[in-house]
Amino acid sequence: MNMLITLAKIQSQFFNLMRMAIFIVMVWIGGLKAFQYEADGIVPFVANSPLMSFFYNGKPNEYKVHKNKEGEVVEDNIKWHTQNGTYGFSYALGTSIVIIGSLTLLGIFNTRIGLVGGLLTAGMSLVTLTFLITTPETWVPNLGGPEFGFPYLSAAGRLVIKDVIMMAGGLLCASDCAKRLLDQKK
Repeated sequence: MNMLITLAKIQSQFFNLMRMAIFIVMVWIGGLKAFQYEADGIVPFVANSPLMSFFYNGKPNEYKVHKNKEGEVVEDNIKWHTQNGTYGFSYALGTSIVIIGSLTLLGIFNTRIGLVGGLLTAGMSLVTLTFLITTPETWVPNLGGPEFGFPYLSAAGRLVIKDVIMMAGGLLCASDCAKRLLDQKK
């Protein structure tokens, strides 16, 4: 019973823990967008997305021919990605992700900023979840085995599905800020 009382009393601190967790994940992932391997890695998601593919130049659907494995440096592929706008878009996306994570964290101190950060976190996560529909690489391919397609998530799909948690966390943080804003008006 004491544990239940304690957990209930410190609930507001768990909202702050969620803000910090979102901040850590977003700053880390956003920061990695400045590196070639990470920028190359998001190309299948962006190229297949009707919400994002226009950010790339030329023919982004040609990405399969120009894929680099993580950590691989193939100069011809890097040239294609440079012309495609892969790196410029990745830098802008990474900056946006870091800003959203920072806004969410600032909800500890400023409810209006935190409300915006929480809503942007949820919105960004919702966009990311659309990749499950638009990106073939999120599902195990049919290579002759019995487990492929839906519901068999590939590594890319397992990465994307985690955004359900990020979306819920963003909404929790936003709702906490909304409650605090309403309490201030009383």
